[in-house]
Amino acid sequence: MSDTDKLVCFLHGKESGPWGTKIRHLADIAAGRGWRAVSPDFQHTHDPHRRLEELLADPPAADRLVLCGSSLGGYVAARACERLRPQGLLLLAPALYFPGFDEEPADCPSLTVVAHGWRDDIVPPERALRFAEPRCAELHLYDDGHRLVDSIDAIGRLFGDLLDRAAG
Repeated sequence: MSDTDKLVCFLHGKESGPWGTKIRHLADIAAGRGWRAVSPDFQHTHDPHRRLEELLADPPAADRLVLCGSSLGGYVAARACERLRPQGLLLLAPALYFPGFDEEPADCPSLTVVAHGWRDDIVPPERALRFAEPRCAELHLYDDGHRLVDSIDAIGRLFGDLLDRAAG
């Protein structure tokens, strides 16, 4: 399998853009491990259902796919698993279980990792536990807020490990 067969698709949050600080940091880690990276721009809509529809209308394709979603992008990434069947999933403070977009994600890969901040004042950490527990997903809680800026190095190590395992 060539390096071009491995792809990470980053899905940004509601108030951020496709190549924010976290995504750039993680994309560098991916590149160092031979993974390509894409990050669709959804800044034109805050509607999670529209973001999901747009992602699925032009789906990322590769032999090995990892989805990585932050906040609202975490919701989109988790919901896209049913159709895209990624080998790995990384959710950062995923905006799950909100009124209007509270559908339960289906068919998330066994290699699912969730990182969340204890001091998240936008998405309560209990939602990460609600998602992770029935899936036996890895759950990492940090002394951090919603943006997880103080935990970027730790998350980078988690992500690198996830990519190594997803590579097969």
